[in-house]
Parts: sequence; structure tokens; C-alpha cells
Amino acid sequence: MRTYKVGTRGSKLALWQAEHVIGLLQGAHPGLDFEVVSIQTSGDKRQDVPLQEIGDKSLFLKEIEEALASGAIDLAVHSLKDVPSLLEAPFSLPAILERDDPRDVVLTASGGGLSSLPKGARVGTSSLRREAQLRAIRPDLRLAPIRGNVDTRLRKLSDGEYDAIVLAAAGLNRLGMAIPSHAFLDPSLCLPAPGQAAICVETLADHSELLAPLDHQPTRHAVEAERAFAAGLDAGCRVPVAAYACEADDDAIQLQTLVASPDGIQVIRLSGEGADPLELGHRLALQALERGAAELLRTACP
Repeated sequence: MRTYKVGTRGSKLALWQAEHVIGLLQGAHPGLDFEVVSIQTSGDKRQDVPLQEIGDKSLFLKEIEEALASGAIDLAVHSLKDVPSLLEAPFSLPAILERDDPRDVVLTASGGGLSSLPKGARVGTSSLRREAQLRAIRPDLRLAPIRGNVDTRLRKLSDGEYDAIVLAAAGLNRLGMAIPSHAFLDPSLCLPAPGQAAICVETLADHSELLAPLDHQPTRHAVEAERAFAAGLDAGCRVPVAAYACEADDDAIQLQTLVASPDGIQVIRLSGEGADPLELGHRLALQALERGAAELLRTACP
């Protein structure tokens, strides 16, 4: 019997996600065999440098896609927010799983929420998107870069290196960690990254029949709108971009978007609704460019 090799990054969260996908595949196709292949990516190797200083999202895909191309693995499991908005051919995403909670959370050393942090508190985040939105809410905070997996970041918080850290709720949920209710950031305050909280499966060969049972159409439609917005901006440089979509009662898609300056002083928020996720995302991207995002992009990406 053929064994499908499933590639993933080597963190505890990435391995959980790969095993989760394998469990779903075994449920859909009893009797198939799967093997996890852990791959260290460029983004994992350089933990001492902020991500925006060493490259774009392809840092977490390059080595995994090389393994797909060489036939060393058959499938790759990713957090969708780590996948570039425009995926290069011949790679594809035939399965996007049902989304988890897309919100960000602020975990504090004192146990309180964001409002409990004193003036000048040191907050760790690896995301320009989170940093810009937090600066817009609390310009008094000291935002500092933080790298490493979830356990590493939690240890740095408990060791007193930071007064608070910002993480994705989905990652904590998947690792079985309890999240205090006051820790959640409402999207009106901190809009998620495009694709946040969705797991995807990337392939080179046609495995559509194998993966079809895992594909969740409402999530796919939502994240397609979010990723189309980011792709329409072509914001591959140092510009904070956020987007979150969900289905409305009439089966249309509601999309909220944000583009900001890294310091959080300039924030462009737009929302819209439409039946076609790609058209909706591109439409809001054009509106954002007309509203000032083009100037932000020129300034940040000369």
C-alpha cells in the first residue's frame, strides 16, 4: 500500500496541524497510510531577526515546496496566513480546512487584558499588522519584536522579558491552551491577517479526489476574498495589511479590510459585500489604493 508523505514545519503547532490533517484523511479514506516529514524552513532557521527584515512569507514555504517538487513529499500542510497571496504555478491549495477562531489575543504577565497594561508596557509581537493596530489603539505601549514558537514566546513572557505578548487564538486552541475571555481582541480593534486560523494543504500533483473531503467551501470563499485583497495591493513589503471575511445571511461575503502605516498613524479601513470572493477582494483593494494605500506602499517599498 502506498504511503503518502506529508511535509510540515517542525514546531509543535505545525506538527499538530499535520497530524490533524492526517486524522481527517484517514477518516475519509480508511486504510491509507501517511507519514509526517518535518522540514526546517529559512524562516525557522533565523529566529534572531524580525521577519520583515529577512524576507516575505515564502520564507516558510521555500524548502517545503522544494520537497514537493522533488517528490520527497506528496502533500504539505501550512497555516494559510503563512502562504503568499499569489501561489506560484504549478503549486495549488486543493484543501482549505474549516477555520478556527481568527482573533488575536493579548496575554499579559499580570493576567489582565490589554486595558490593564500600564503606560510604557513592553509588548512582544512578530507582526507588523498587529504592531500597527496596537499603536493606533495604545500609542503609549513599547512594541518589541519576538520570535520563536508558542512555547518559546510564553516562556519569554513568564521570564519577564515582556509585559504582554500577542498571539493567534487558533494556535493556542490547537495546542489545548486555555484563553481568558478578556484576552481576545475584537476584529474592530485588531483585524486578523488574511487567512488567519485556516489550515491548508498544498500539492504539486493532482490529489483533488484525496483531499476533497477536507475542503470547507465557506472558509475557502472567505479566505479567497481576504487573499484577493492582499494580492490586489501587491503588498509584499513592509506594509501592515489585514482582512477578514465571513458569509452573510444571504450567502454573500462580507469583507473587512485594513491597510496602515507601520506606526499606526495612518489607518485605512474599508468594508464591502459581494457574491464573488475574488471580485470583492480586488474591488476593495482598488478602493484602498484610491484612499491612500498606494502612497503607503510607495513610502514603505521604494
